Amino acid sequence: MTERKERGRPPHPDVLTPAEWRVAEAVRHGMSNPEIARRQGVTLDAVKYHVANALSKLGFSSRRDLRQWDGIRRDSALFGRASDMGGDIALGAIGQIARSVKDIAAASKFYGEVLGLPHLYTFGTLAFFDCGGTRLFLSQGEGRDDSVIYFRVPDIHAAHAALAERGAVFVNAPHMIHKHPDGTEEWMAFFNDDEGRPLAIMAQAKP
Repeated sequence: MTERKERGRPPHPDVLTPAEWRVAEAVRHGMSNPEIARRQGVTLDAVKYHVANALSKLGFSSRRDLRQWDGIRRDSALFGRASDMGGDIALGAIGQIARSVKDIAAASKFYGEVLGLPHLYTFGTLAFFDCGGTRLFLSQGEGRDDSVIYFRVPDIHAAHAALAERGAVFVNAPHMIHKHPDGTEEWMAFFNDDEGRPLAIMAQAKP
């Protein structure tokens, strides 16, 4: 007698399927269902289906539970790796600055061509640039962001002239804003990006 085979997909070795993990990670990142659907190129119904499945499998009752869940997918490099919970945690240098923009194409041109930042990679409406070792992350959205990004330059007057020639609109000329007890001066100049939000260049002048 031949053995009867079970119908349907074979059970997945992980607690969630790959599709469910992709949606679950997006939920944990704080994205809404429409945002997930748009970013992942799937239907809104598919996102709702995967969220419902993930909640059911994990025994959760809300998205809030899912956002607080610290599960790790089996194909992650961190899966099964012990964490040093007792060690001291120290923050390092800034690794990335995020900014929302209205038009990712126009913003990429401004940051890449006008400011001259090296382009790292682009994924759809997300673009990444290198800023002296710090990654600048631009994402297309509403564009509401009042943060100021300060770019260090070796010669603030030369940088001011070069950027102005490329099309950057400065709201003031380079000026000293502070003098340290040892005589070191802090200089800055502010300008706007292509959407009218503040940026600045800064430099130190030692005696």
